[in-house]
Amino acid sequence: MELTGYAGLFLAAFGAATLLPLGSEALLAGLLAAGGHSTWALIAFASLGNVLGSLVNWLLGRYLEHFRHRRWFPFSERQLDQAQRHYHRYGRWTLLLSWAPLIGDPLTLVAGVMREPWWSFLLIVGLAKTLRYLVVAGLTLGWL
Repeated sequence: MELTGYAGLFLAAFGAATLLPLGSEALLAGLLAAGGHSTWALIAFASLGNVLGSLVNWLLGRYLEHFRHRRWFPFSERQLDQAQRHYHRYGRWTLLLSWAPLIGDPLTLVAGVMREPWWSFLLIVGLAKTLRYLVVAGLTLGWL
């Protein structure tokens, strides 16, 4: 059953990074508190899932931006324009906030719209999201 915990955390983290209204921090904290799983493996699975979910947003931004005027597009014209202005102003380093609730997912989508190179996207987002899970683990396990 140990594999189920890792797979569930991966899927929750993946979904949480997309435009789905999911969270993964509570699941990570619960699995850490329950014991029976490797701390570092849990952090790795959560980070990998979350970064890959953000990559889906980047791909959506990269290839679906021309649908921005469609009714089903996940962000309003105003939201997307505002995010693009911030991205132009602050650049790729805004992706350090990709872990943050509410603004993180739109930032990763806008990075795709703005044609951020995949390698810098993965490096910055990977760093930000892994640090977030390290903080969650540290708070849960009393490291911090």
